[in-house]
Amino acid sequence: MTGAAVAAPCILPPSVFGLDGTVAPNSRFVMGCIGVGGQGTRGMAGGIWAPAGGFIGRPEIQVVGVCDVNAHHRENARHIVNQRYGNQDCAVYGDFRELLARKDIDVLLIATGERWHPLLSIAAAKAGKDAYCEKPTSVTIAEAQALRAAVRRYGMVYQVGTQQRSSYAFRFACELARNGYIGDLRTAVVGVGGPPGHQTCSLPAQPVPDWLDYDMWLGPCPWRPYNAAYVGAWMAYRDFSGGEMTNWGAHHFDIAQWGLGTDHSGPVEIIPPDGKEFKVLTYRYANGAEVVRDPDRLQREAGVNNGVMFIGTTGKVAVWRYELRTWPEHLSRVKIKPDEIHLHVADNHHTDFLNSVRARSQPGANIEIASRSITVCHLGNIAYQLGRPLRWNPDKEEFVNDPEANRMRFRQMRSPWEI
Repeated sequence: MTGAAVAAPCILPPSVFGLDGTVAPNSRFVMGCIGVGGQGTRGMAGGIWAPAGGFIGRPEIQVVGVCDVNAHHRENARHIVNQRYGNQDCAVYGDFRELLARKDIDVLLIATGERWHPLLSIAAAKAGKDAYCEKPTSVTIAEAQALRAAVRRYGMVYQVGTQQRSSYAFRFACELARNGYIGDLRTAVVGVGGPPGHQTCSLPAQPVPDWLDYDMWLGPCPWRPYNAAYVGAWMAYRDFSGGEMTNWGAHHFDIAQWGLGTDHSGPVEIIPPDGKEFKVLTYRYANGAEVVRDPDRLQREAGVNNGVMFIGTTGKVAVWRYELRTWPEHLSRVKIKPDEIHLHVADNHHTDFLNSVRARSQPGANIEIASRSITVCHLGNIAYQLGRPLRWNPDKEEFVNDPEANRMRFRQMRSPWEI
């Protein structure tokens, strides 16, 4: 009986090899999710910005753990994951270090507030894990540079969640601009909101709810007594965010850089408006082109106030979520020729990340691009705050002969956090 059992053929189901259209278990990416509130849930499980169903809607992904400082978010995410897989296996964590210590996790979805993005991404790199991290990339220029250095050092695959880089409309608008279909590119008009509405945190202290680890929520930010408005609307406060300049700016200034062909560079001068109001802001580039933050102009000329418009000597192209308009109209039907500039193609942002993990390559919205794009946003905030023109050296990534502005590239992190 023993010999017969040994000699019997071993028949394995096709699913083991992925031959039935499923993904073989050893081809799956094991994922952990850090920050599973609104945007984190959408990225994990699908939603308005995740038309393909989010990461757990993909057969090649297995989510095994979720982490959040908010107990309600943790439990909601655990329920979603377990319901998706039909089991009770999803682990929950309040401290990201416990999740990162798991050897079985390959990739991370990071969707906390931006105050945590560089620290978590650097920790992921050191732990040997690749990461899809929501934008904005950082709260300061120096943090973005530190993250870029870590990605390079550890060979991490990093994708920032600027999904417009995976949109046909935005790519086509940039290809029209880059290939001269609107003539010589003179101006890119960007429609986004301004800096944070509150430069200081001065709200009265409130009791910390028992479902929130507020000290961990603050992370590297300056200590402030708990107030529900900080947690519920952190983008309005400079301690935690760069405001709409870095929120929507991470999308639209990024597209302006793409269309100008300055993904690995930046402006040489930043000119804020006269006075203290956050009105028109102008960036000048070495080739003479300008990027102008002017939502009112975008509204007048394109009919929207949130998007990007490229203006050349013979035409214009405006693009927003996810539509495009050209002047003259026939430019919208142009076919980019094989010998012209073709930009990075990705039908879906999540897929672009996973394909890059497989190939051990950097995706279309990688840290080299993300660090430069978020720097443009930070340069604008610094110019608004100082209220005077600034000169910038994009090669050295520092202000020219301006110690005051150069100090604003950094900020002290609250102990024990550092980069």
